[in-house]
Parts: sequence; structure tokens; C-alpha cells
Amino acid sequence: MASTRGALISLEGGEGAGKTTVLVALRARLEARGHDVVGTREPGGTPAGEAIRALLLDPAQPLVPNTELLLMFASRAQLVETLVEPALARGDMVLADRFTDASFAYQGGGRGLPMGLIADLERAFVGRVPDFTLLLDLDVQAGLARARSRGAPADRIEREKDEFFERVRGAYRARAAAQPQRIAVVDASQPVEAVVHDACAALEAFLDRWSAP
Repeated sequence: MASTRGALISLEGGEGAGKTTVLVALRARLEARGHDVVGTREPGGTPAGEAIRALLLDPAQPLVPNTELLLMFASRAQLVETLVEPALARGDMVLADRFTDASFAYQGGGRGLPMGLIADLERAFVGRVPDFTLLLDLDVQAGLARARSRGAPADRIEREKDEFFERVRGAYRARAAAQPQRIAVVDASQPVEAVVHDACAALEAFLDRWSAP
């Protein structure tokens, strides 16, 4: 029987890690266990957030790191108050394509902004961390090759140098090592079927813990 409590579940990973495919599988697994699921993404997820997303990812917009960080949290604050908290209060599962861990990785690790500043913004404007996070971990060069093979124009962040994404990956891995009870790491270099299997198995283990009396 599904728990009456809602949970915030986030999926993280670098470029080309395969988040879209895994999100579909996670949603199906949650629904199969009887949960109502609200899907969202970051930045974005609300009309205001999607407008901010367009600005953040526009290659024609040269944003300084602090502006980027504050815009990310502006989008996130809107998302939390208008979508995430109401859904959790209803007992729904919120499945997020990225959440605050992404700011620690991209703006903290990638841009070099202080992790303490990001933590302060998280406490002030978000007020919660995900109940469970899956991190799809993949070699940077392999991930970028996958992303570039899609043929879509690169957005502002995707145009960063490989060194930027190495720092992002390092920050993600450091957070996972520091918070193993919350963040499960999945080897995204495997065939897609194996990645999906491992991600769903990790989700099932979390759900068993979450629904336990």
C-alpha cells in the first residue's frame, strides 16, 4: 500500500547522462506502486520558471556567475512554493529533473561560487532537500559526445569547456559521497537497460524505506 506521505525525488547528472529515459522509467515505477506523481524540471516547472530558464540557457545572454545562481534560486523558489509543497501536502510524489544539488554542482563546482552561499540560499528560499536523489554518473567526454550527437544547438551552459563539466562531476560525486543515505549513484556508462534497471532498483529500495511504519 502506498504511503500517504509525499516525497521529493530528484534525478541529477551531467550532460548526456540519460536523465530523460530514466525519468520515464521512474515515473512508471512510482505509478505502479500506487503513487500519484507530479513531474517537474529545473530550472523551470512553472510559467515564471520557464521564462527564467529561457534566459538562463540563451547563448546570447552573457550572465555572470552570481546572476546565474540567483536566477536559479528565483526559479526554484517559485517552483517550491507553487508546485512542490502543494503536491507533497496532497501526498503526491514529486519527481524532479534536477533540484538544488545541481546548483551545488554547476554554480558551486563549475563556477566556483562558495558552497556556503548556496547552502544559505537553499535554507532561505527552498527550505527542504530532496528525500531521495539519483545521480547518473558518467565520464565527461562520453557524456558530451552523447549530448552533441543529438544534433540540437548547444545552450549557454552546454557551450562550456570540458574542464567546467569535470568540476561539475566532481562536485556531484563529492555530495554523493558525503550523503550516501540520500544520494544513490548509478553508473550511466552502462547500456541503457542496465542504467534503468539500477535506477529503478535504487528507487524501490528508497520506497520500501519510505513506506515502512
